[in-house]
Amino acid sequence: MRQVTETAGLVLCGNPGIMTLDGTNTWVLREPGNESCIVVDPGPLMEDHLQLVATHGPVDVILLTHGHFDHSEGAPRFAELTRAKVRALDPTHVLGDEGLTEGDVVTGGGLELRVLHTPGHSSDSLCFELPDAVLTGDTILGRGTTVVAHPDGVLADYLESLRRLQEMGDRTVLPGHGPELLSAGDAAAMYLAHREMRLEQVRAALADGAASPREVVETVYVDVDPVLWPAAELSVRAQLDYLSS
Repeated sequence: MRQVTETAGLVLCGNPGIMTLDGTNTWVLREPGNESCIVVDPGPLMEDHLQLVATHGPVDVILLTHGHFDHSEGAPRFAELTRAKVRALDPTHVLGDEGLTEGDVVTGGGLELRVLHTPGHSSDSLCFELPDAVLTGDTILGRGTTVVAHPDGVLADYLESLRRLQEMGDRTVLPGHGPELLSAGDAAAMYLAHREMRLEQVRAALADGAASPREVVETVYVDVDPVLWPAAELSVRAQLDYLSS
């Protein structure tokens, strides 16, 4: 485990890929000197990874930033290994405890985490706020930008979530994938500027005659690896919905 902040350690899952970057970041949170911990995003169902994370227990509670499988698939098995309960916004991922919602405070590992509902990447996306850091799941990544996963993800919601995170100032970003970032405020501002740039490009593509989401992708994302175009098309569909509202 790599200690990233005073209270947050990172166990990187061995599932690198185009969408997962270096792999899923599983976060182990505890006050220094505290024996127990909170685990955020156990990751996919990869037994060696789950077993490794479990060695950093005992685990007070398991939290999910959202329900995408690369963050949540291993949660039921990890709950078996640690006898901890799983908490999430989406009730289909909750195991043995109540779910989570905006404004909740989660305690464990000697810490208190405040829950922020930050929809946009997905409707069930959450961030978890610490005094000096914020865990952002896929809402802000450590490298590049994220997908607004239409139709579950809604661009208007995502922009509002980014504005909330912009208010976090110099808190360290502990993302779901990629390296930590020094400033939540700066990262959110960059994401907002990127989204505005993409919206302008989509408007221009439509004005030039693009007649379908795919045609918009082929115009706007010409500098992006075509392997990523299916994901880009989700964001484009979200952008088109936003522009038509």
